[in-house]
Formats: sequence, C-alpha cells, structure tokens
Amino acid sequence: MGTIDQARADQFLGQAVGDMAAAISGLLVHIGDRLGLYRAMAGAGPLTPEALADQTGTAPRYVREWLSNQAAGGYVTYQPQDGTFELPAEHAAVLADEDSPVFLGGAYEGIASCYCDYRRFVDAFRTGAGVGWEQHDERLFSGVRRLFRPSYAAFLTSAWIPALEGVEAKLLAGASVADVGCGLGASTILMAEAYPRSTFAGYDYHEPSIEAARKLAADAAVNHRARFEMSTATGFPGTGFDLICLFDCLHDMGDPVGAARHTRKALASDGTLMLVEPYAGDSLEANLNPVGRAFYGLSTVICTPASLAQPVGAGLGAQAGQARLTEVLAEAGFSRVRRAAETPFHLILEARP
Repeated sequence: MGTIDQARADQFLGQAVGDMAAAISGLLVHIGDRLGLYRAMAGAGPLTPEALADQTGTAPRYVREWLSNQAAGGYVTYQPQDGTFELPAEHAAVLADEDSPVFLGGAYEGIASCYCDYRRFVDAFRTGAGVGWEQHDERLFSGVRRLFRPSYAAFLTSAWIPALEGVEAKLLAGASVADVGCGLGASTILMAEAYPRSTFAGYDYHEPSIEAARKLAADAAVNHRARFEMSTATGFPGTGFDLICLFDCLHDMGDPVGAARHTRKALASDGTLMLVEPYAGDSLEANLNPVGRAFYGLSTVICTPASLAQPVGAGLGAQAGQARLTEVLAEAGFSRVRRAAETPFHLILEARP
C-alpha cells in the first residue's frame, strides 16, 4: 500500500463518516417526506416529538429518534431548554413545499427506489446489460416527477420558453407541441395550462406513466388540449410540430441520434426543438462538484442502464454537456444549436433544422 499520510487518511475518514451519516439520513428524509412530518412542521414553530406525532398520526418514540437525527444533521433546530424541534422556513422550502423550485423530496424518493433495485445494478455491472426504466421500483417514476416539476413550474413558461426565438408568440397564438419522453406529464400539463390556444401531445413508452399522465391532465382540466400516447422517441406519430420538447430524457435514450433525427423530421420547417438536460460542463474535471457528483450517481443507476437496455445503447449519460449534446443534434441534422437558458441544475438548448 505504500506510506500513508495519516493526516490525509484522517481527513478522508471524516469525509466518509459524513457521507455514511448522509446516506442513512437520506432514508430518514424519505420517511419524513412520506409521513408528512416536514409538512406538519412547516410554519408550526417549535414542536415536541409528542406534538408532531399527534399531528401526523405517528408513534412518538419513532418521531423522537427521527427528530434527533434531523437535529444532528442540521435539518431541524433543537431547543434543549424545552425539548422542542423546529423546521426553519428556509429548510421547509427544500423539504416541505412541493411548489418550491428548490424542493428535493422527489430526489430522495427516487434515490430510495434505487436502493431497492441494487441487485439489478450489481448484475448489470457484472454483465454489462442494461436496466430498463420499467424494471425500477415504482417510486422512481413519482420521484422523478416530484423532483423536476418544481423547477419546470418555476422556469419553463416564465424563462425557458421566452428565451426561445419566436416560440412563445406561436404558443400564445396557437401552436402544435410534442413532449417526447413526457413521463407522468408534468411538463406537458404546465405548458397546456399556460398556453390555452395550443395543443399538446405527450409521448412515452412506459404505459403506467402514460396512464398516470392522462389522469393528472384530467385533474388539471387540460385533457381536452393535452393528450398522451405510448410511443418511442424514434417512432412517435405526427408531423408539422411548431415545438418539440425533450425534458431530461435524451441522455436516457438508447439511440439519442435516432431520436433527435426523428424529432427533426417531425418539426415544421420553422419549428424548434427545446432540449432540457442536466447541467454539466464539457469535461469530467468541470463536473467534479456536488451537483456533478449527484448527477453522476443518478446516471450510474438510472440513466446509463436505461440507455443500455434499449437498441443501440449509446449510454450518453446524464453529464454529457453542451458540446457532446450539440454533436448529437448536428449528427441528427440540426443546423443551429445554442444555449438558450440555464439553471444550476439544467441546460436548455434551442435547436433548429
């Protein structure tokens, strides 16, 4: 092993212990999300474990232990003088408010689903086989929707679409839009609510997601303008679309070039592709940060396996970056690609035939 720098070893041990604490605490965040513990604490001020348990229909002894973990991690504050715990408003935006653009409850739900699927990942590492989207624990589907919907709600119609050249005017007047890889339809429904003169078609190959999207569209009273159909990204029906969107899904596809090529053919001559992808730099070293760490982790167990399970199996990965994505779009026949907008978590590219 060679000579060990003890100070460096101790520093890394501290980091690993912190990650160990974060790993088990992530499960407790998911439990708190599922049980409504954060929602009950939001705006409630200091609470005893007994009071929180009474409000949420849970057992006080479990709640006390859960709160102690949350206090040790700094997620809630603790007042030893009266034995109460409080969720700060700033933390509630991340843990309790599903309409907040920084809400992360869905991320923890999706990650929890991956722990359940670990045997599949171990086998995939050994064999090189893929793991299809449909093979995952069902919490992945709802978790992804809950992860991305808040940022879509905050930015999609207020910043991203207005940043596309001439697109918002078309949508306000009445346009035809396809949302490819729509999942449970969060992005489709948000656009249908914002642009009542336009029509929307959501496509996804995962039948349970399409069924859920149809129900959510009916609940939002936009089902007369937003329809959902099962289809692959390389074979969805229709032509002459003014706007085609791919939200956080191109890198999951087995044949991203083929999907982009089919998208280009389905666009009107003056149509636009809006590609939304996880934020990434164009090199590994540019992504060695907490956001990159999270996305590489998710890519290892969700995105790359999903691609490898499909024909072609390109395995683009969630940290492809703008340069690689532009190469994919150029190979598919798009002549103009530019970065229209960005957030700390997303790249928004505009592509034209």
